[in-house]
Amino acid sequence: MKGGYSLAQIGLHWLVALLVPVQYLTGGSIERTHHAVHMGMTPSYWDVVQHHLHNYAGIAIGLLMGLRLVLRVVQPPQTNQPSTWAGRAATMLHYAFYAAIIGQACTGFLASYFWFRIAPYHVVGSKIILAMVALHFAAAAWHTLVARDETVDRIVFPRRKRSAQEL
Repeated sequence: MKGGYSLAQIGLHWLVALLVPVQYLTGGSIERTHHAVHMGMTPSYWDVVQHHLHNYAGIAIGLLMGLRLVLRVVQPPQTNQPSTWAGRAATMLHYAFYAAIIGQACTGFLASYFWFRIAPYHVVGSKIILAMVALHFAAAAWHTLVARDETVDRIVFPRRKRSAQEL
């Protein structure tokens, strides 16, 4: 099996992967809550709950992705250097995920607590991340169903320690 990621990196990946859909499911509550307040109405209880969930999950995602980035730099995944165009594209997409998701968390935090005028950029960022996730899923499906290689296994099964014989 190819080398891969540490257990911490895998856990953080899947935790973020579970939290990101929460953001898309609760994002509409932001506009509904603000619209109700601006109209002089009381927002629905459920919209307020979703609004808070969206904010706090976004903060958590930003912090988790920051930790993932630090771990990736300190403990790089065990893999051959990406020498093909596909390998370089995969590496670029992974770093783009870090930039986009951490940037998204920052714009969301700014929009929620300091400067609401940045909110349209936050919405654009969500669409960019959605496109990146679709590309990520397509690549994972291709590796699993077409190439039939062990690429996806790297983010499912923790890397094993190298024995003295393998070094």
